[in-house]
Amino acid sequence: MSDFNHATIRFAVWNLAGFSLDGQGIRPDSTKAARQAEGLALLDAEFICLVEVSPLNHIELLASKIREDYGVTYNHTILEQPESGLHIGFLHKSGVEVGNPRFIEGSEGTYSSGRRAIAVDVKARGLNAIVVGVHLKSGRDRPEQRIRDSQCDVIGRWLTEVRDTPPLGRRSLVLMGDFNMIPGQDVSNFHLLGGDDVMDFVSSWDLQDRFSHILEKGRANLLDGFAVSRTFSTDYVRGSLLLFPMHWTLDMGRERFRDEVSDHLPFVASFRVF
Repeated sequence: MSDFNHATIRFAVWNLAGFSLDGQGIRPDSTKAARQAEGLALLDAEFICLVEVSPLNHIELLASKIREDYGVTYNHTILEQPESGLHIGFLHKSGVEVGNPRFIEGSEGTYSSGRRAIAVDVKARGLNAIVVGVHLKSGRDRPEQRIRDSQCDVIGRWLTEVRDTPPLGRRSLVLMGDFNMIPGQDVSNFHLLGGDDVMDFVSSWDLQDRFSHILEKGRANLLDGFAVSRTFSTDYVRGSLLLFPMHWTLDMGRERFRDEVSDHLPFVASFRVF
């Protein structure tokens, strides 16, 4: 299970809910850490973007638990956020090359303690992509939306520059993470984040009637996002983006999952590698 030998590769993204008031993140001996490792093993995607990794070495702990307890081997790539204790990292199986991790400079926007977007180069046989993981400012009021505008503007202009720079522009561009944006509401955020008509927000179309973020009273909304470039993105298998029901695979209800595992559910999508 450490490699893949089929015609597609599965990309996933999941917010681990690592935020804590004491800033210590998820304890290594906690039920949450154990359940997250189990959930990721069940997800079994070849490439996973993890949001709210806290502490920084939590991603290493998860990779170790998945390998020791479930026999699935992942490498990991992560950068330490300069101003935040919530990090963005990637798990990837053998056969998936992940390199050149770099921050998108200025992508924290006007949020001084915000998370910067991280870009990595991903290769898997015939797939050659640039993947950007994001964790944008939370909040539903106008001041938070304006902060997201400042973040989305920087990221969108970066994506446009990549698209317009040969030969980088011929790679698939994949954007994923916790957008903290609701389709149909945060219009200015989506407009700026998409760059100069660069990105297709497939999550806004394929998951219109679904949710990813579980609120305290059981209500939910679609705060997480997934987008692919409009051009040179023929590797993406149309209609493959799904919400992974990790709470069902762990045999628990939505509220218990929120308490014991995460308040977000993962997305998973397929890309052709031939």
